[in-house]
Amino acid sequence: MAGALRRSLGLRTALTFLSSRSRSSLPPPQAGGQPSPSSAFRQLRLPSTSGRRVMESRGVHVGASAPPERLPFSRVAAEDLAFFRKTLPAGTVTDPDLLEFNNVDWLKSVRGYSEVLLRPQTTEEVSQILKYCNSRNLAVNPQGGNTGLVGGSVPVYDEIILSTALMNNVLTFDSVSGILTCQAGCVLENLSLYLEARDHIMPLDLGAKGSCHIGGNVATNAGGLRLLRYGSLRGTVLGLEVVLADGRVLDCLATLRKDNTGYDLKQLFIGSEGTLGVITAVSILCPRKPSAVHVAFLGCETFEQLLATFKLCKGMLGEILSAFEFLDGECMRLLNTHLKLANPIAECPFYIVIETSGSNATHDEEKLHIFLEEAMTSSLVTDGTVATEDAKIKALWSMRERLTEAVTHDGFPYKYDVSLPVERLYRLVTDMREHVGGRAKSVVGYGHIGDGNLHLNVTSSEKDPALLAAIEPFVYEWTAHCHGSISAEHGLGLKKRNYIYYSKPSQAVALMGNVKALLDPKGILNPYKMLPDDLK
Repeated sequence: MAGALRRSLGLRTALTFLSSRSRSSLPPPQAGGQPSPSSAFRQLRLPSTSGRRVMESRGVHVGASAPPERLPFSRVAAEDLAFFRKTLPAGTVTDPDLLEFNNVDWLKSVRGYSEVLLRPQTTEEVSQILKYCNSRNLAVNPQGGNTGLVGGSVPVYDEIILSTALMNNVLTFDSVSGILTCQAGCVLENLSLYLEARDHIMPLDLGAKGSCHIGGNVATNAGGLRLLRYGSLRGTVLGLEVVLADGRVLDCLATLRKDNTGYDLKQLFIGSEGTLGVITAVSILCPRKPSAVHVAFLGCETFEQLLATFKLCKGMLGEILSAFEFLDGECMRLLNTHLKLANPIAECPFYIVIETSGSNATHDEEKLHIFLEEAMTSSLVTDGTVATEDAKIKALWSMRERLTEAVTHDGFPYKYDVSLPVERLYRLVTDMREHVGGRAKSVVGYGHIGDGNLHLNVTSSEKDPALLAAIEPFVYEWTAHCHGSISAEHGLGLKKRNYIYYSKPSQAVALMGNVKALLDPKGILNPYKMLPDDLK
């Protein structure tokens, strides 16, 4: 280990020296490639009337961010409260002060007006509640940790909030197969601690892990920092228990990795954002805890160098590569200014967080050292540092994990989560800066290079409808032009429901509406979310 640390110190010195070297040895851009999004997209920068026609041709409502009209659901009456209090004597909350947290989203950008919060502890209690609400035509807003960023986790009007916070028990864990079965309200970080004590880890890791619930993670198909290594929840979730709108319990809580008997119904509910059923339990495949973890924090001068570093990294680190994240120089400025986090390396336009996870520290250190030497001699990396101790690893990861917090301190945030071809990923940030100009306080980009997932964040001193109108639908048209997705991992929720046509054809959206009508004919589950208004 001491040798590894000395090599890290030598690396830092060499990287600092390389910062003054010429980068003329970098390979030139490939010829014959596709035109850059910025040049191609300029063809789409049409006058406002033409832009309106583009939106309408996609089936998107003009003014798609406008709040929806309240649907004709019943309002909570005294008889309803009597039923809830009988069913959940200690889990029925009507105190407005206690409801405040559950009515407002994490960004404080969406506020509901629910007067009832229900906190069941069992699947049977959830079943009784939904059966009753369906019979009374009472709308229900399922809620986990309320960490969503698109307004999907809070009411729009007076929907009853059904919280899974008290459904927080681990049911079983098989140390041989690594399969964990737990209730939906388990906090992700608590599950991680539970598993680490048993030499396993959760296959996903999120910045909101201290608050988010596994049921909410599954309902939104959360991605996170480990997707590059362990894949999405669509692969690691083996089974679900779900309560349907009419109270029926769908028990698909399988613990098998292979099951080819009929339709894989659990996939309907992964990423459904609580619109098809309420997830009450999850079985998930958990990998063994790696015994050797290393984190490198590197700096690059250009995004092209960053992509070249990623390509080199995949080839040289291979099976031990577990994360490859990036943030730009503006992100670092926000971390420094608002959270007082010191930059661990010299100032650079782009930063990379690379994590390796394996079972042999010597082997992994050697591979990482060889990779870093190659990145240095190729002038791809201009500065960097490596951490092997837990405290230093956490410190480096905080530069990436606390970015959402830093953005919220900068002003009113406009957050976008898109998937794009990786070579075009950062051009959206530069085009957005050019597009909004001085109307924005900050325009920053960070995300998951390994997944082609960009988090584009724009801030203003206060909520600014004119700035929002400049951002949307520009960001969605830009993404659609590059054949990307307008939501990579955050979901659509309330804010993006009417923009779904930028990523899905009308036939697919109509079929989604058919599935919703089949499983929730009265539409009581999380209304106004995910599906567009024209499917009413």
